[in-house]
Amino acid sequence: MLDRPLDNDYWDQNQSVLGMDEAGRGPIAGPLMVAGVIFPKGYQNALIDDSKKLSEKKREELFKTIIQDALYYQILVVDEKTIDRKNIYRATQEAMMEIANKAQCDFVLSDAMPLPDIDKPYQAIVKGDQKSLSIAAASILAKVTRDRWMKKLDEMYPQYGLAKHKGYPTKAHIEALNKYGLQDFYRRSYGPVKKT
Repeated sequence: MLDRPLDNDYWDQNQSVLGMDEAGRGPIAGPLMVAGVIFPKGYQNALIDDSKKLSEKKREELFKTIIQDALYYQILVVDEKTIDRKNIYRATQEAMMEIANKAQCDFVLSDAMPLPDIDKPYQAIVKGDQKSLSIAAASILAKVTRDRWMKKLDEMYPQYGLAKHKGYPTKAHIEALNKYGLQDFYRRSYGPVKKT
């Protein structure tokens, strides 16, 4: 639960807030998901928190609530080839700037990501998903979307164990990668994949 979220500072000034976060910067497989959420001014939901602190079941439930309650939300899928071409930092940054420039809002909050090319005032907040309700909600949308994606990939390629490790470079995942080889969903610019 977030104590007085940062969003309130802007809502008190009658400003609408877009919060943004991502899921999937660290994995060696699967896409990156970047999400943005705008809630009605003064919105409250004590259950919304940093997605990493919530169970999968709770995230799934909150996913539905956030989509239902948000004035606006967007989830961008950044594919593996784009990540390899741009690098993960730049791919994340550009996706966030795309969402920010499309959204109708007064202020933008990002989870620690500078956004130099947007047409609105913004703040990059370290550990933003623990301080802003909108960023925490965006973290849930991104995480749930990515986990669902990895489960679908797991159904198609069960030998890699993607549903379990979600594409992170665990010992079992590296062993499967070495045994079964590369697929299109791997990020070829990432160290463990390069070595394959």
